[in-house]
Amino acid sequence: MDYVIYLVLAASILALGFAFYFYKSMLKEDEGTDLMKKIALHVRNGAMAYLKQQYKVVIIVFIILAAIFGVMAIFNLQNEWVWFAFLTGGFFSGLAGFFGMKTATYASARTANAAKQSLNNGLKVAFRSGAVMGLTVVGLALLDISLWFIILTKFTDYNLVVITTTMLTFGMGASTQALFARVGGGIYTKAADVGADLVGKTEYNIPEDDPRNPATIADNVGDNVGDVAGMGADLYESYAGSILATAALGAAAFAKSAIDGMQLKAIFAPMLIAAVGVLLSVIGIFMVRTKEDTSMKQLLGALSRGTNTSSILIAVATFFILWGLGIENWLGISFSVVVGLLAGVIIGKFTEYYTSQSYRPTQKVAESSNTGPATVIISGLGLGMISTAVPVITIGVAIILAYLCAIGFDVDNFLSAENLSMGLYGIGIAAVGMLSTLGITLATDAYGPIADNAGGNAEMSGLGAEVRKRTDALDALGNTTAATGKGFAIGSAALTALALLASYVEEIKIALVRLAENASDGLARVTDTIALNVEQIEASSLIDFMEYYQVNLMNPKVLVGVFIGAMMSFLFCGLTMNAVGRAAQKMVEEVRRQFHEIKGILEGKAEPDYARCVGISTKGAQQEMLFPSLLAIIVPIAVGVIFGVAGVLGLLIGGLSTGFVLAVFMANSGGAWDNAKKYIEEGNFGGKGSDQHKATVVGDTVGDPFKDTSGPSLNILIKLMSMVSIVMAGLTVSFTLI
Repeated sequence: MDYVIYLVLAASILALGFAFYFYKSMLKEDEGTDLMKKIALHVRNGAMAYLKQQYKVVIIVFIILAAIFGVMAIFNLQNEWVWFAFLTGGFFSGLAGFFGMKTATYASARTANAAKQSLNNGLKVAFRSGAVMGLTVVGLALLDISLWFIILTKFTDYNLVVITTTMLTFGMGASTQALFARVGGGIYTKAADVGADLVGKTEYNIPEDDPRNPATIADNVGDNVGDVAGMGADLYESYAGSILATAALGAAAFAKSAIDGMQLKAIFAPMLIAAVGVLLSVIGIFMVRTKEDTSMKQLLGALSRGTNTSSILIAVATFFILWGLGIENWLGISFSVVVGLLAGVIIGKFTEYYTSQSYRPTQKVAESSNTGPATVIISGLGLGMISTAVPVITIGVAIILAYLCAIGFDVDNFLSAENLSMGLYGIGIAAVGMLSTLGITLATDAYGPIADNAGGNAEMSGLGAEVRKRTDALDALGNTTAATGKGFAIGSAALTALALLASYVEEIKIALVRLAENASDGLARVTDTIALNVEQIEASSLIDFMEYYQVNLMNPKVLVGVFIGAMMSFLFCGLTMNAVGRAAQKMVEEVRRQFHEIKGILEGKAEPDYARCVGISTKGAQQEMLFPSLLAIIVPIAVGVIFGVAGVLGLLIGGLSTGFVLAVFMANSGGAWDNAKKYIEEGNFGGKGSDQHKATVVGDTVGDPFKDTSGPSLNILIKLMSMVSIVMAGLTVSFTLI
């Protein structure tokens, strides 16, 4: 069976190879006129300068955390590989974002130039450039996973449960980097966007991306650092986390299997499904194309053709993969994967319905502009709240069905120790199924900011109304795909976080074994009244640990943890939204100053000071991203030290449930506001420059931090708190105040 891990390694190389191929193909495209090249260079230099500055801050944080993990290893609170695994996870997550953003900054002008020829050419360049991000993320994640598994099996004597839980720690590195990237990038892009919109569009009535607007370069830079680099790091950790959590659950669920090698097969199953998903994603990418003079629904159909084909093929392939591996109950577990895939499709389709201007909900938000910006905001908030129902029900049904499929619908023994382990494995592998075609799913997401920047380049370069019409169509499509991608990421985060809950208990188990082995009496103190030896710990099930630590709703520690977890979602969103507000305020003041003091800007006779606006966004993001990001690390540690295992489990449950619903609400409200504005810009309800248009610009401005800063950061928050809890499990079981 060892050969399977080398198949996973080969899949990672295949993904990176196709990413390089698409990157080189994009570079062969003509970048356009000298002015188009100049604008693209401004954006590229600004994006790279920001990213380098962000990495300087993040490196300091990573060094401090790695040192803490090293000290924990010295005191036998964690194993000696954790600090290095943590660093590699962060490195690969950052690398994925860097490569994706570099590609995007080279692709925008080329997309705009391709749109001069036809809509299909523009779509092809933008989408395949987005595919570089998708394939880089899955390629680097599988590379990291396969290499770590090979290293730990070859150079340590750890059992498979310890190996897989150790590998989860590089997931914490990925989550930490992703949160900094999302929060920092989100603050950057929305500060610039708000400044550009509120002053340029509403006060001076100039078009979006007009070169006369001082904030327009910063806005285009922000699209890359927030929606490409941040989003790439985000989905890297989702993808890696789902595979690693499922592998750890498989190792635990099949640890006592009577069939030789079954434990190893359960570990390889999610890795192999992800590996096959790489190949099928590439097939789907080549299927995306469209015709000239096509509608938004047809453009969405072109992307759906690629993603749906990949999803159907991976669903079929899963049955053969699990049958070939010889997994116990392979048929039931295969259906768990299908459940995850279907849940992802349903959430994506309903997100599209609520956020695309092709459908009635967003059109009604646009219609509310007839009575001003207040009603636009009210209708957008209402739409976002209503839109949470289907994703929540979908995830709920998916959890139950994935669990039941994995246990063979043994309802009579629903919560037996054996069925609980198998059922949780089913939920974990459902998350893997949902993310198995991430190569193409992420391509549709990364496509959005590339199309947006292409529109900006076309406007600033004066390419004409026809080209701008094509880039607007591509941009509007990107808004919907971005919202769909966010819904997809949030849904997978919910399933992954639930799997991580079970992995946390397994890490508690390992930590107790470590304590017992190093204790003079050979016992580990679970509570004041319970002390267990190594054999007793290893024989204990998940249910046993729930009883040991009294994890029930009557335990005040659990209830307090739930409340803190729920609070964290709102506190985090409040901090990040206020951060955007403060940075945006500075941007608005600067744009107004330049219009007032630099004579000739509005007449096109003088060039604005773009660099100053870029500097404001950069400084604002760097200053504001630290506190909310560090809070996500500090709170789980503090709850563990004060309230113990029961409090931590409450925290994770509260954060998961509240964070999931809030993230869906914010993403869909923001997407609807944005596309309501686009709907009016297409000529409805007065068109560009009308009072209705100005009202939707205000709505879009409110929605910007909703959908691009706070909302997408929440799915990282709920997983990072889980990862931190797992890594700090040794400290939690060793020292608790209450």
